[in-house]
Formats: sequence, C-alpha cells, structure tokens
Amino acid sequence: MRIAYLVNQYPRTSSSFIRREILAVEAAGVEVLRFSLRPLNQELVSEVDRSEHARTRMVLGAGVVAHALAVAAIALRRPLSLVRALALTVQMGWRSDRGLLRHLAYLAEACVLARWLRNARADHLHAHFGTNSAAVALLCHEVGGPTFSFTVHGSEEFDKPEFLALGEKIRRAAFVVAVSSFGRAQLLRWADGDDWPKIHVVHCGVDEELLNAPASPVPAARRLVCVARLVQEKGHLLLIEAAARLAAEGLEFDLVLAGDGPLRGRIEEAIRGAGLDGRVRLGGWMSASQVREAIQGSRALVLPSFMEGLPVVVMEALALGRPVITTAIAGIPELVETGVTGWLVAPGSVEALVSAMRAALEAGPAQLDLMGRAGIPRIAKDHDARVEARKLIGLFRSVVCPAPARARGDEARVGRSHVA
Repeated sequence: MRIAYLVNQYPRTSSSFIRREILAVEAAGVEVLRFSLRPLNQELVSEVDRSEHARTRMVLGAGVVAHALAVAAIALRRPLSLVRALALTVQMGWRSDRGLLRHLAYLAEACVLARWLRNARADHLHAHFGTNSAAVALLCHEVGGPTFSFTVHGSEEFDKPEFLALGEKIRRAAFVVAVSSFGRAQLLRWADGDDWPKIHVVHCGVDEELLNAPASPVPAARRLVCVARLVQEKGHLLLIEAAARLAAEGLEFDLVLAGDGPLRGRIEEAIRGAGLDGRVRLGGWMSASQVREAIQGSRALVLPSFMEGLPVVVMEALALGRPVITTAIAGIPELVETGVTGWLVAPGSVEALVSAMRAALEAGPAQLDLMGRAGIPRIAKDHDARVEARKLIGLFRSVVCPAPARARGDEARVGRSHVA
C-alpha cells in the first residue's frame, strides 16, 4: 500500500505532529510519499525536519509551464473529468473568501499532483487540514487522481466552514479524520447525515521519547512557559497583561515565550511597555529537545488561546508531567481538568488567567507534581503516535483494499494454493 500525504507547507516546525504521524505510518510498513503545496518560509532547526524536507516534493516548485502542461494533458485524456472539476472549482471558489482565481490555481495544482501520483502509483491521497490542501486533494480526485481523505484540526475549518466548502469536501472524501471528539462533533454539524459514519477520531500523537521519559520533579523556581506561534489567536498579549498584574502584586516569577511569528514586534513592545523586561523572555523557535527542556524547567505550561483544535504542546506538557493552564475551548477539556491536570480558564478573561497563574506560582512542588503525573496516563492512553497510526492505516486499508475485495483475494490465493 502506497499512501501520499499532502500538506500546504511541509515540514513546518509548528506541524511536528504531522511528521510524527507520517513516520509512525511508515514504521508500520506503509510506504509514504510526501507532497507540499508551497515551499517553506522558515529555517528548519530540527535535523529530522530537514531530512523530511529533502524527501518532500513541492507542487508549486514544478513551475508555471509544468502546471499548464498538466492541465492540457488532463484536457486531452479526461476532458469530461476536467469539465466537472472546473464546475466544482467555480462552485467552491465563488463562495470562498479566497476567491475564484485562487481556486483555479488549486485546479492547476491538482492536475500536476494527479500526474505525479499516477506516475508514482499512489493508492490513496491523505491531506492535512480542511483548507487548501483538502481542496487540491478533492480536485485531484476529480481529474482522475486516487481516492482522498483529510484530517481536520480545527479553529480555521470550524471558523468558516461554508467558505471552505467543508460539507462538500466531506461528501466527496473516502473518510475524514478529526483529532478530538469535539472536532468530530463540529464536522457532524456540516456533514450530511449519510456521511456521519465516515468521520473518525484519530488523535495526534507525541514522540515515543516523551511517553517513555522518566518523570522529573517540578522545579521550585517560579517559572511558567508558553510554547506557541506568536500570532493573535494564541493570546500572548492577554498573557502579558496577566503577567503585568501579577508583577504589580509583588509576586516573583519569570515567563518564557517559546516560539516566533508575525506578532513578535508587538509582543516585544508590550513587554517593554509593561516593564516586564526582566521577567518575560522571548525564546524564539526551539528544537524539540529545547521545547522539552523549557517545559521541564517550568512549573506549568500556560496557553491562553482564543482558537484551537487540540494543541499538541498540551499533550507534550502532560506527557512530561507538567500541569497546564489553558482555555476551556475546543478539544482542550478532553485533556485538561481543573484541579486534576491543570487549570481551565475562560477564554479572553485576564482575571481568570491571573487567578490560575497565581495558583500555579504559589502551589507547592508536591501539589504540582501530583497534577502533572495525573496527565501522564491520559497521554499514554490516547496520544501514542504508534497506536494512532495503526488506526489511520486501518482506515487507509478500508479504502484501498475493501473487505469484500480482500476476501476475494484470499479465496483466490487459497484456490491457487490448492491447485498447486
């Protein structure tokens, strides 16, 4: 079985969960082909990500001429398929906030990808995110490419499902994956009732190294860490306001912000404006090992997001035995329970965030250690990348080799063996 993966930009530092999934699927004996729609716009700090980048083929890297030739080839070989795909492109693009021209570009990309997948003899195409990668996967199937499926992570898909033609993508997909029960429920809202059985939950997994890591004691130092891209929806500005209020109370602490992004300049200004230069430090992009050290060197992870699916960093913190302060949104309450594995706060409430951060800073290490250890079995049970990969492989096989076909193949093999 040969499975192709399609991601808008792969590999990205912030999408290490996709890399873990691909490697786990490969480790289980499935051949995986890697495709990225667009080239990366960041430097990769991880050696494993650099290795993945070398194995990934960029669709836009084919160039304008190759795209034009791919469309022409489809027009000659499968004209009716191209007409149907074009009608679907217009339908999706007309209602989309990204516009018709962008969707026509998706169609050209789909034609390039269909040719590559045919030459590579790919059995199935799986996309991550229900946005442009799922659109290209759908159109690729329409012009003669293999069956397709996609994983929905949340936030953007749930924020504008009609603009993304999410229901249409679900209808035409072989199956759809959500990364949490909350995510599956949101997909059910936009899917026809007949399509509900094709929507499944397959959790994102954490590294085996984290699952097997010995629990380290919670440090006495009053340090919190936030690991997230520096973007509006992660709530960094609210976090700085909460930190300023705690500093005004005279509470001793320091806060590390691990990550980078377009909001960095504004966050730096907010830190200076609040007089927090000595307390809040921007750590920039970190490797996986550096993120692990940052989490283990803290009392708790804090993530005051306004939009999420189910953040992998929450899984990583719990796997490392650290409680989590985060917002009660999306799939997060499936992992974080106030007083048990951390603190859930109302999204957008600086008062609630201040209260939870104060509780974590004033709690004794023994209490924090107890909360952190409570999260470890939850992650081991539901977020082992190897276990989740096997679930996904089962879904791939159900499409590539349906049960009746497998049964007929088994009968044929038995018959041949008997004759021999």
